[in-house]
Amino acid sequence: MQKGNEILQGKTSLLNTKFSNMDKAELLSAVIEHAKRRERANLIFVNVDVIMKMEKDDYLRQISEEAEYVLADGMPIVWISKLKGRTLKEKVSGSDFLPLLCEQAAKEHLRLFFVGGREGVAAKAAMRLADKYKGLEITGTYAPPFGFEKKPDEIAKMNQIIRESNSDILVVCLGCPKQEKYVYENQEKYQIPVSVCAGAAIDFLAGNIKRCPSWMSRYGLEWFYRFLQEPGRLFKRYFIDDMQIIRLIFKYRD
Repeated sequence: MQKGNEILQGKTSLLNTKFSNMDKAELLSAVIEHAKRRERANLIFVNVDVIMKMEKDDYLRQISEEAEYVLADGMPIVWISKLKGRTLKEKVSGSDFLPLLCEQAAKEHLRLFFVGGREGVAAKAAMRLADKYKGLEITGTYAPPFGFEKKPDEIAKMNQIIRESNSDILVVCLGCPKQEKYVYENQEKYQIPVSVCAGAAIDFLAGNIKRCPSWMSRYGLEWFYRFLQEPGRLFKRYFIDDMQIIRLIFKYRD
């Protein structure tokens, strides 16, 4: 597995984060090229919640700075980029990008492996994707046990399973920052060139959580739709933690 820099594009600094200023088509083309050349690429989708996590976690910020692709996963980030005169081309979320990636991977005969979700969720998502995109080869799925990140034996076991799949693209849906830290620390061990940290996308792909209507997504209301689905779990994130983004707009002049 090589590290190829010639495919990479420049980044735009915003809110103390370096974003890849790419639309979905540009990202798809670059990622497919990485996979075909077997050159390393790590994709991180950054929303407001991830930005707030990075404010408190220097290690997560370091991972973001070293990732080949850091995408703006949320209209608020795109709006802030326009406000600051550093316009990002468009919102690129993992949930929007993965179906495009699977469709193109099927055409290019590239193999995918899925990690994450509760037991059976990744397998369900894989089955639905294989039915939708004919020719898509999903080499396997794995749902690590709770607390695996603190158990070296479990991590070694997972790395071996993934490595032996001989896949081209790994989709990791373990939630932030667990997924980003796992990929950063283990990419050289599991030896798959492209790693996509996709968070809750696995639940959307499996059909366990409904995506919001497209009009709500266009107007930046996807977060509110998700809140209505899980108000108890998401109230603090959206109405307390993430509101601190207003402070960061003034803190970081970029």
